[in-house]
Amino acid sequence: MEYKIEINNQEEIYDIGSVAKHASGAAVLKIKNTVILATVAREDKAVEEDFLPLTVNYVEKSYAAGRIPGGYIKRETKPGDFETLTSRIIDRSLRPLFPKGYAYPTQIVVFVLSCDPEVDLQVAALNAASAALYLSDIPVNKCVSGVRVGKIDGELIINPTNSELKNSALDLYVAGTKEELLMIEMRAISSLNNGEQFVNEVNEEDMVEAINFAADAISGASIAYEEVFAPLKKADAELEYKTSIANDDAYVYIKENYKESVYAALTHMAKSERASELKKVLELIMKDETVVSVNWDKESVKAALEAFKHNIVREMIVKGRTRADGRGLKDVRDISIVTNILPCAHGSCLFTRGQTQSLAIATLGSDQDAQTYDVLTEKTPNTDKFMVNYNFPGFSVGEASPLRSPGRRELGHGNLAKRALEPTINKNSLYTIRLVSEILESNGSSSMATVCGGSLALRAAGVQTQKLVAGVAMGLVFEDGDYAILTDIMGLEDHDGDMDFKVAGTKEGITALQMDIKLGGIAPEILKEALYQAKEGREHILNLMEEAASKIVVNEEILPKFEIFKVDSGKMVDIIGQGGKTIREIIEKFDVAIDLDRENGDVKLAGINRRQVDAAKEHILGIVKNAGGGRGFDRRGGHDREHKQKIVEFEKGAVLEGVVKRVADFGAFIGLPGDIDGLLHISKLAEGRVDKVTDIVNVGDKVKVKVLFQKGPKIELGLESKE
Repeated sequence: MEYKIEINNQEEIYDIGSVAKHASGAAVLKIKNTVILATVAREDKAVEEDFLPLTVNYVEKSYAAGRIPGGYIKRETKPGDFETLTSRIIDRSLRPLFPKGYAYPTQIVVFVLSCDPEVDLQVAALNAASAALYLSDIPVNKCVSGVRVGKIDGELIINPTNSELKNSALDLYVAGTKEELLMIEMRAISSLNNGEQFVNEVNEEDMVEAINFAADAISGASIAYEEVFAPLKKADAELEYKTSIANDDAYVYIKENYKESVYAALTHMAKSERASELKKVLELIMKDETVVSVNWDKESVKAALEAFKHNIVREMIVKGRTRADGRGLKDVRDISIVTNILPCAHGSCLFTRGQTQSLAIATLGSDQDAQTYDVLTEKTPNTDKFMVNYNFPGFSVGEASPLRSPGRRELGHGNLAKRALEPTINKNSLYTIRLVSEILESNGSSSMATVCGGSLALRAAGVQTQKLVAGVAMGLVFEDGDYAILTDIMGLEDHDGDMDFKVAGTKEGITALQMDIKLGGIAPEILKEALYQAKEGREHILNLMEEAASKIVVNEEILPKFEIFKVDSGKMVDIIGQGGKTIREIIEKFDVAIDLDRENGDVKLAGINRRQVDAAKEHILGIVKNAGGGRGFDRRGGHDREHKQKIVEFEKGAVLEGVVKRVADFGAFIGLPGDIDGLLHISKLAEGRVDKVTDIVNVGDKVKVKVLFQKGPKIELGLESKE
């Protein structure tokens, strides 16, 4: 049965009870032409461990956009980054709703079955998943709503369409219930105005206003959902919940006899994310004669020790206004910055803050190095010229764990750093940039170290970013009606705190924000105070970064050079030469890559040696200037060999059969009737972007081609079909 809900600038139609009836809960959500199926399933037997075994999978089906998956395997396989990040958003938003002690393996699966290009899939996916969870027999009695806030022409709008979001200066995603916010993600979007780029940072006042704007929309939506879904909700299943196994007597005994030992362990834990020092205290307690005589089991003593540690950390912070490592609440750990320590890398920075260390490396490439990816809401593939890869090896926390492909955490941290840095990079840059962060040491907020080190690594590679960006991780602890806001939290404070949020930006404002709220609602005035305290910490770090940036010595000798200039589009055939001979010889002589745009007359050059690129440019301009003389290019740099090939004239638009004789990066050379070759440029192989010529044609393929342009022996072709 269908239920319509008009809320937050869109009509949502929920189909309940029609499909997936064996699942614990299921809902089909329709927004315009988007159709999403969300299901929840749980096992009947709880796990033995004390944790919530929740798995969330968001899956985009290619048929939803009328496509067949590309590549060799014609079915959905490994999830893309957008799917992984969306799964993470759903998980972070719904996990806090589960009852304490719930330990039944649970899976939330979200399928995109039909895709409207204007509908925000992340908003729709969370709302569908929340509905399925609320309708299930799992005792979750609150509906979550997700909204996106944009800012267009100075106005805040709820749930902008995908087209509207491209013109927005703000992208804020917020999830919560009618009473509280649960998760926040935000990025600033740079804009161009009369050729000038603006970073569009968001100041703290505007940030609070936008979050409150989202909170009001979420509250109204959650109330509307519960009014519709409450009569349809399944009865709560009879489940057993895990209770605390902490031994109260053991807690008191530890407090009276091992308080100093726990304090000493906390001092060590302030230097590492590992809890090995606490394990030593546990072993000491278990050998205590009194503990042995009363026969307390190790697990209950361990739980009591963990509870005591948890309370001590919070008491130190809220009542003592100090921290395990001796810092004040607003203090940032000592920072060390060293740039360009890798002689063969284009740009590098070793950024160390306390016991967290990121080695950030920037590499510059050309358009051919850009990352191509599919977006379900768009018809053609997108290209990404700025990539951030975050790696977190086990040794960074002292563990001997195997190296694996990046998981959800790594992708999430890399995405956060990218959102923070991207607004400062020139939209019209000729470079493709890959930034890699190798976490060498970790004790809190390695993602923010990635932002700081990454911003400086870009400068060290000669990239003229508009502003430096710094990031700082903040914490919040509530205890007995009082609270404390922490700047630059370490792992211990993240684990035992009530909220952690990461704020990145310039001195003028915030470029990226990520917040997970563990305790429930947060008062606007406390949020505002926390954002301003984060600004103080960010400015302190930026001052140190600016000093380091002023001392950067860019290694010009190893940096690639990219050059773009215009020529008469009619002279492109002279640059290419008969059968691509001229352009091939330019590439070989000057060791450059060449990309020609016949429509605009643009010539793009890329090379690892700047002098060679400059020489190639001068040579091409010389060819254009002397075009029409009928002379070919000689490897010694002259034009002293006459073309003696017989010229065969073809009508423009004629369709011919030919064979692929040779393949180059920029296209394929086709043997035509009359023993003459024509160029089939890579841009004419298919609609949309083609990464490699060999993805479409290979040497020996028989093809049908259309004559697009001919000037003497120089022929440009378009692909009609391949046999």
